[in-house]
Amino acid sequence: MIEWFQQIDWFALCCWAGAVSLIIAGLAGTVIPAIPGLPLIAGGIFLIGWAGGFETVGWTTIIACAVMAVVGVVVDTVAQTAGAQKAGASPQGIWGSLIGTVAGVFMGGIAGILVMPLVGAFIGEFWAKRDLLHAGRVGIATWIGMIVGTAVKVALAFMMLGILVVVLLI
Repeated sequence: MIEWFQQIDWFALCCWAGAVSLIIAGLAGTVIPAIPGLPLIAGGIFLIGWAGGFETVGWTTIIACAVMAVVGVVVDTVAQTAGAQKAGASPQGIWGSLIGTVAGVFMGGIAGILVMPLVGAFIGEFWAKRDLLHAGRVGIATWIGMIVGTAVKVALAFMMLGILVVVLLI
């Protein structure tokens, strides 16, 4: 029994446990705005590479996934802001969207995450211009931008995991 215990590669086991934890948190982060999902998944992939001495999961895979993570973060950030700006949002509308996003995380659930950025943008824009129709357009445009950004993040997350699975199975 003691020999079996001593033969365990504790470093690799800890790396894999950390990697799985990061990947699970990263998958949650693709839909929860406050969690940097794609960078966490890329970090998990790096840990898997490190656990194996970068032989199975090499630097090419890690760099490709890191680039996808950066692209996803940029697209997510730009999509929400671009949606608001295309509708003619004021700085207050954009700040309202960001505050609504943070509030939605604390409210929890899909409703909080999906509805609060729209509500925040609407309130911020109404505060700035006192026009219900314009504030509604900005709120919806911001929400659509957020949905597009989230869809891109989810697609990239599954691409990253697909690459990891292929590399591990080959």
